[in-house]
Amino acid sequence: MREEFIVYISKKNGLPYEEAAKLADKIKLVPHKKGDILLREGEFVNSCHFVLKGCVRQYLLLDGEEKTTAFFTAEQPVPSYDHEKGKQASRYYLNCVVDSVLGVSSLELEEAIYSEFPSLETVTRKVIEDDLRKTQDDFATFITSSPEQRYLNLLETRSELMDIAPLHQIASYLGMTPESLSRIRKRIASKK
Repeated sequence: MREEFIVYISKKNGLPYEEAAKLADKIKLVPHKKGDILLREGEFVNSCHFVLKGCVRQYLLLDGEEKTTAFFTAEQPVPSYDHEKGKQASRYYLNCVVDSVLGVSSLELEEAIYSEFPSLETVTRKVIEDDLRKTQDDFATFITSSPEQRYLNLLETRSELMDIAPLHQIASYLGMTPESLSRIRKRIASKK
């Protein structure tokens, strides 16, 4: 796993292999089991996560019901924008949907890494800008789509989720009940 992480860092950030290896040495690779909770609502964020393998789900609890707001899969950071560097409690829960391997660092280590590898700050800003642009596009598509279009879009853009996430979580992510998702899936299957 360490080697895969180095290759990813080098490729994504344009760092020479040796620098990527130094960076990888500072970040712990931590295996997690399916169901492990990484963060709870009300807790203060004190670590940064990157999914090397597996899937992490972000969700809210509303009136005792889980509302899935995001899935993060291989080679994706798990953003924690609501934490203001550990000063604001999280609104979200994060848990592992399947057995996963995550790169984990502290907020303090993140600052030290930026000092040691100044070019990473620019790369990180670009990644955040790209993520924001994609999130805006995804949101616009989501609110202008019918439930069936949302499902078809998910199949087209993130089909791997269908193999790893339970259908009730996918239904929540798509803004529908599991029963509605089941009807849509049957309708689509019957058209084929």
